[in-house]
Order: sequence, then structure tokens, then C-alpha cells
Amino acid sequence: MALQFDTRYPSIDDLRIKAKKKIPKFAFEYLDGGCNEDVNIKRNTSELREVQLKPTYLKTHHGSSLKTTLFGTDYDAPFGIAPVGLQGLMWPNSAEILAKAAFEHNIPFILSTVTTTSIERAAELTEGKAWFQLYHPAEDRLRDDIIKRAEVAGCPVLVILCDVPTFGFRPRDIRNGLAMPPKMTLSNILQVFGRPHWALQTLKYGQPSFDTLKPYMPKGLDLKQLGKFMDATFSGRLYEEKIKPIRDMWKGKLVLKGVASEYDTEEAIRLGIDGIIVSNHGGRQLDAGESTIKPLATIAETYGDKIEVMMDSGLRSGPDVARAMASGAKFTFMGRSFMYGVSALGKRGGDHTISLLKAELQQVMEQLCCERTTDFPNHLIR
Repeated sequence: MALQFDTRYPSIDDLRIKAKKKIPKFAFEYLDGGCNEDVNIKRNTSELREVQLKPTYLKTHHGSSLKTTLFGTDYDAPFGIAPVGLQGLMWPNSAEILAKAAFEHNIPFILSTVTTTSIERAAELTEGKAWFQLYHPAEDRLRDDIIKRAEVAGCPVLVILCDVPTFGFRPRDIRNGLAMPPKMTLSNILQVFGRPHWALQTLKYGQPSFDTLKPYMPKGLDLKQLGKFMDATFSGRLYEEKIKPIRDMWKGKLVLKGVASEYDTEEAIRLGIDGIIVSNHGGRQLDAGESTIKPLATIAETYGDKIEVMMDSGLRSGPDVARAMASGAKFTFMGRSFMYGVSALGKRGGDHTISLLKAELQQVMEQLCCERTTDFPNHLIR
């Protein structure tokens, strides 16, 4: 197998270690951490890796293909880039780097409402193929305007988020004064001086900001005012009365992200949602919750013929993608893995990480004698 990535970093763990050395501590801890005591972030990956797959050797094999069809679109791999907030804080221009890499590799890129490039710029870089994730605004007028912008930009899929009814309790971020822009305590200033490459790139691209939200934000907000603006602008809890107007307005595919129960899956189907992403927000919201692989298996088996079932949270490798798909996921998404890549390698990070994951997944498929991604469930050891 010809390796098309930087062989100095042949795993996501290698990229994580490099990223930790390249970016300030407050930025790395925001990227790397979960909530409370980090129980669920660890559980996500450890319980996913308990899934075992069975190979078939004495069988004619005609080659394995990563190509996967989702919502009528053919993608070159069964994984995409999950939405991540504050991307430009972790590495300057990272949202644009990843959007461009996703487009070049023909995989989905999901832009977050609260990241650091705009809907229009992401659409430009992906020729209208970027998905958009909406944090639900408190005001209908703001909701309708943002959705209209996503429609005009050509976004094929709108993702609405149900697992942030309240912001997660994240002790490291509280200590670090995380906000946009970050609170420059003496400790944070010293961290910036210790990461000169990050500092120079930040000077080059400018202080990160919530680009999609700029038209709605009063100018010159200080940190306290910015926090109040965000609290007043977004109402996180979703329910039928909030989802129905979005479903009526949005003519493209609509996906509900953050599903962790059969009840929410049934509600999504009843409300005409096209797909769900089984997720616990990367272990950043409910430390006492389940890992994502546990509800995924039940949801996929019960509802997989009624709605597209996808998964994120806890995946860090090609074998992890295989485990999730064997357990019933139609498609998978990763956030931290790609941010480790771009934080470690800058503008090369997106291409490297996608190429690495493709190579890992291709090897798993060849080893299993799995020709199509839809065949993964045939190899699950139950």
C-alpha cells in the first residue's frame, strides 16, 4: 500500500502529541478535554474499542472500496469532519484548511455556527458542498436569517443540535478564561510566548472571531458582554415546536445531532428528520452519560431502515470507523482527530489526517475481506 501521508505521524495519537507542543495550553485543553472529570470522553473510545471484527481469509476477494453513498451523494470515504467550535483559536485558519481538504478528498465537512469562518466562505471553498450545523437561536428572526444564508450558500444538509440544552461544565476552560477572544491572563500570555509559530500565524490571519455571527453582534463587545450576548442569542433545548418550523423551512436534508436514546430517535422520525448522528458531543456535555457505541447498536438495529443513522464521538482511527460501521452506523464523523492534525501540521494537517484515516480503513477492509462499506456488519462479532 502506497502511503500518501507524512510518515513521521502515522497515527492520530502522534498528531495529538505534536499538537500539544505546537499550540498554547489553553487552546489544547479546550480541544482535548471533556467535562467534569473526563469520564465519558475516555469511555467513548475505550468501549468503542471493545467491538471486535471477524475476518474471512479463504475467500476470493475483488478489492475493497471506501466509497459510500449518503443522502444520494457518493463520498470517497465513510467519514467526515464534524463541527467544532472555536477552530481558529486552536490553529489559525483551521476551519478553512479543513473545509478545503474535505472538498479535495470528497468527504463531508460540517461547519459549526460558533466556529471561525462564515457559511459563505465555507461554501466557497467546497463549491456549495459544506454542511452547516445550527445552534438554535432564541429569536425566530435570527434563526430564519441564518437558515436562509445556508440555503443561498447551497449547503445540502442542515444539522440541528439537540445535546446542548445547557453549556457543559468544563473546569479547565473555566480556569483558562476561555472565550472569544481568549481572556489574556498572565498565564495565557506566557503560553502564547512559548508557542511562537502559533502566535505568528495568529498575527497573519488575525484574531479569531465568530464569522457567521458577525452580522448580528454589536461591535466592540468586551468579554463579559460577549458571554451575555451568546447566552441571550441561543436557546439550546430542542423540542417539537422548535423543530417543526425548521423542517418546514429547510428543503434540503435535515439531520439531528446529539441523539442518545430510542425516544429521541422515534421523535426524529415522527418529525420528518432525514438522519441522526448518535453523539454525546465528544464527552463534553454529560460526564455520567453512556458512550456513543452503546446506544448506536440498539438504535441502528431498530431504526436503521427508517432513518439514516450516523455516529460521532470517540472515533480516533480507521479501525474505530470500521467498528462503528460494523455496529450499524451508515456514516461516521470525527472532530478532535482533524483538529489534532491541523494543529500539528498547519495547512498540511487536513490532507494528512484524511489520507491517514483512509489508509488505515483500507487496510482493515482488505484484512477482513470486506469489499464495500455496507458489508461491515457482516464482520461484527456479536
